[in-house]
Amino acid sequence: MHKITSYLMLDEQAKQLVDHVHGTEIGLTFSETAVLVLLLSSPNAIFTKEELLQVGWPDRVVAPTSLTQCISTLRKKLEPYTEVQLKTVARRGYQLHVSEQSHVKMLAINDADAIRDAIVGVSVWTKVAGIIMLGLLLTFVWYWSDHHAVVKHVAKWNADKYISLNIGGTLGTAQVLYIDDEEHLHPSWWQKHLAPEGNHINGLPYFSAFASTDGQNYSIAVCPALDAKDCTGKGIINITSIDAKPAGLSMAEFIPLSKKMEERIRYNRVVLPVDDKGVGELLEHNYHADIYFPVAGELLVRTDLSMSLVYEGQSRGKFYSTSCITDQDCLTTPIKYTIRGDFEQYQTQIGDLNVDVFHVKVSQKELTKPDEVSHSAMQFYRAIRKHDIRDEDLFYYRVYQNKDTAVWIVPQMGQLLAWTQYTQVKL
Repeated sequence: MHKITSYLMLDEQAKQLVDHVHGTEIGLTFSETAVLVLLLSSPNAIFTKEELLQVGWPDRVVAPTSLTQCISTLRKKLEPYTEVQLKTVARRGYQLHVSEQSHVKMLAINDADAIRDAIVGVSVWTKVAGIIMLGLLLTFVWYWSDHHAVVKHVAKWNADKYISLNIGGTLGTAQVLYIDDEEHLHPSWWQKHLAPEGNHINGLPYFSAFASTDGQNYSIAVCPALDAKDCTGKGIINITSIDAKPAGLSMAEFIPLSKKMEERIRYNRVVLPVDDKGVGELLEHNYHADIYFPVAGELLVRTDLSMSLVYEGQSRGKFYSTSCITDQDCLTTPIKYTIRGDFEQYQTQIGDLNVDVFHVKVSQKELTKPDEVSHSAMQFYRAIRKHDIRDEDLFYYRVYQNKDTAVWIVPQMGQLLAWTQYTQVKL
């Protein structure tokens, strides 16, 4: 048996090439075998035509074309093995050259065989242990992945309850999003903050609403539309109670007061930074809301919230958010809180709601405190300050959207619900 490469052999007795990679044999004639044996006897040496004719056709006189035909046939049979080259050396003869490529190929084959043998040859218990270890490794990777963080966060929320609300003298129903258990889900936890004697609004014959609680805050988001899909963004009411004590908010007084407060700082616009690359057109998806926080004995506090998404792919991009906090008598510079980061968008369901979850990895935060802050607004500054120090990953939930509006759960001072106005801006 003559070795041509690490995996290709010449069986002189059987007159055939043996391929150990594919498990095949290639038949040779007597002359082809004899010529190849001589060439293999001294690789890279040049053999004359006379020497090759003598071994290929012993004791016979043949024309030189017999050798030419023999060499041509050998080349075709060796053609699949590109590392084996049967060369013609002009006016001198023929040479067989084998490149180092064959050794690399055989090492890969041997490694694959060794791995297969190792798997097949080990005991059942070793295989089971290996599978368990692989499972633990995959579990560890999954547990610390961003996707698992989203799944774990979403699992806290439920949306299988509805409550009845009386907003401005009009009765309606709100779907409730709540965390974990069903404790404290009676409608009174939301309704008790609206003073019965002032709960009347002219021009509100019907409304659509969502409600939420994280166990601490109780939010309602109301739009004066018979169906949520008909909400245009006009007349939206967002109220969040942060104290268990009834706030006593008079809706008859609240509506004109809220309009006055919104005229003072009407729109807290996100100013997007210039595109780093300086090329292409950006599309900003902007969401804006006014959220009011009634507390018994305190001034009415408002958060002017603006969020912007700029996609850099199908489900990822840049996230920007600014909050401007003032109270009804605040004439100084308001409290401002700005967040910037990268988001990854996930689609899921909470109850029967199709929800988009935006996992925001915060890269930049800025909290501005004015020289003077009223007692009513100070607790908001402290709450935001606590989260400003601690939170690096935030989860925003878009629980509903139509062409003009969207309903969000926002991670600010806990979990707040807001029905926002939606606009697209090309930059």
